[in-house]
Amino acid sequence: MDNAVIISALDKSFSTQKQTTRVLNNISLTVAPGEIVALLGPSGCGKSTLLRIMAGLEQPDRGSVQLHDARGSRQKVGMVFQSYTSFPWLTVEDNVAFGLRLCGLSREQGRTRARAWLDKVGLAHKARAWPGDLSGGMQQRVAIARALAVEPAILLMDEPFGALDAFTRYEMQMLLLNLWRETHKTIIFVTHDIDEALLLADRVVLFSPHPGEIDRVVAVDLPRPRNDLIHPADLARYGSLRAGLRERFFSMKAAAQ
Repeated sequence: MDNAVIISALDKSFSTQKQTTRVLNNISLTVAPGEIVALLGPSGCGKSTLLRIMAGLEQPDRGSVQLHDARGSRQKVGMVFQSYTSFPWLTVEDNVAFGLRLCGLSREQGRTRARAWLDKVGLAHKARAWPGDLSGGMQQRVAIARALAVEPAILLMDEPFGALDAFTRYEMQMLLLNLWRETHKTIIFVTHDIDEALLLADRVVLFSPHPGEIDRVVAVDLPRPRNDLIHPADLARYGSLRAGLRERFFSMKAAAQ
């Protein structure tokens, strides 16, 4: 199988006593193994709902999501949310090890793997700390370590850096790229930030709102490794990609208001 994720003709609506609102309409998308894909679009276009469906936290009304490897087995998925999701009564190390116990690892095996992942995200020195004593950036490092510790093939991220200041956000973006180069995970992340999408992604999927539909898929054909210092030879291409996404993004946002 050539794709890690296959989404086919997917619809999703939410109902209240007064009305039913279509959130996603006829979404079809494939994601290759090891690819980084950004879901970009105005608020309310269903990006986070689609991510939750991929994670198994919501069910579609119609269509399907397949997360299978080359042998046809369902791949393991890790999820990182925008809000800080650590258990405040557990230490940092025990937070990272929590999912490992559910996977059947012993307490000592879980802690050993948790310490290894905390080292990868630069938090080995905070293993015995409490989440409430950490900065926002550190708490998101814990969330990433916890998601990756269960060794998922696919990492889903719902605006994971949206609440961080600009400097910490850039640090986290570089951390994610370093982890991706090391692990070759398939990563699908939601963002409202065009520059973040261009920095991280291989492709940007732009959504239109009400209901959410895929407006276009843009290949980010900029060389890797990337950082925010674009090579002069690539500036024209970067500028063209950014201008095209900005024009379409803000025209849809204005039309939705």
